[in-house]
Amino acid sequence: MRMTPAMLSETFRQALKNIASNKFRTLLTMLGIIIGIMAVIVIVGLGNGMTQSMRDSFSSMGTNTLTVSVPGFGSRTVDVEEMYALADENPDLFEAMSPVVTLSGSVKVGTSTLDETSATGVSEAYLDMAGYTVEEGRGIQYVDIDDNKKVCVVGAYIDRVGYGGNALGQTIKVGADQYTIVGVLEAQVSDLSSQEGSDDDVIFVPYTTALRATMSRTASSYTFTLVDESMAAEGKELIEQTLTDLFHSSDGFMVVSMSEMLDTMTSMVNMVIMVLTVIAGISLLVGGIGIMNIMMVSVTERTREIGIRKALGSKERYILALFVIEAAMTSALGGVTGIVLGYLISAAANQVLPFVLTDMELTISPSLSSVAVAFGISVGIGILFGYLPAKRAARLNPIDALRYD
Repeated sequence: MRMTPAMLSETFRQALKNIASNKFRTLLTMLGIIIGIMAVIVIVGLGNGMTQSMRDSFSSMGTNTLTVSVPGFGSRTVDVEEMYALADENPDLFEAMSPVVTLSGSVKVGTSTLDETSATGVSEAYLDMAGYTVEEGRGIQYVDIDDNKKVCVVGAYIDRVGYGGNALGQTIKVGADQYTIVGVLEAQVSDLSSQEGSDDDVIFVPYTTALRATMSRTASSYTFTLVDESMAAEGKELIEQTLTDLFHSSDGFMVVSMSEMLDTMTSMVNMVIMVLTVIAGISLLVGGIGIMNIMMVSVTERTREIGIRKALGSKERYILALFVIEAAMTSALGGVTGIVLGYLISAAANQVLPFVLTDMELTISPSLSSVAVAFGISVGIGILFGYLPAKRAARLNPIDALRYD
């Protein structure tokens, strides 16, 4: 005779009744499961948040970009035209290329000094490559580069703080040179208090003008944008091979792929999260052992009840089902409680983190898949660790059980 739905329903009802009759003991039994599931939810959510935060950070730099640093090898350097030729000859790989020349010296608006502002020499293609939009005026043009003009494009922070929103046509001093502002960029950061030192606190000038200001013959850094992010490895290999052939050595340059760097950092985060999750999983193991111990105690306490049930005709499988379901329900209740607490702690942490981590945006984001897996694990632990006590109860001799005092 197989267990009918009515019998199964009655078994669940009896299991709930037994759990409710020992509330405090049940709570202590569930504690390991609650802590383990709660920790898993928070840790996985933290991992998701860290991964997303890194992706957002790298997205602003462009995961489809390659940064080439060529400080030179002995007296040998690479001309800008050679790098342009490399990009032009491989349109299937490279979408655009720009020299990048860092300007040193203080940045001054009138008598005020902007300490965090970065000034960089770039090509006419760089603003599009970096995802900037010109809000007022114009960007760097080829004629500016060809004529070494002292013009510049400034970020929204400089426009707002330095010129009260009227920077267009004004001048700004970088080092010993004065530059005329021909364009203002659209804001990249929505929080005005975080603009200083950000992508809104920038100045871009023609790279030829920057080379003259730094008294350099050629640029030592270049940025390539790829046609597609998936071509990062192929593009990096081509640049490395080209520069190796020019230098007859691989020591005079470095090529960094933002996509590969993101993958490496994501792998490192995932490794740390996996280790922390395993540590949290130990709580689940402890919780499972606790369930097994309590179920053993429950079998001992209910020996006479088991004897009566068997004397009245209950089969071993019904007794087994009763105790397994009771253990699974205890563990499942612990799992649900842990999930709820995990979400509450994540929500509370998300309110606090912006005040603690002022330099980065991090949100703990529990995923539905992690919740489903955590709940499944909690039920599975109940069944696994509840089976041995349930099997012991099912095999009790009814006569010995009835005689038990």
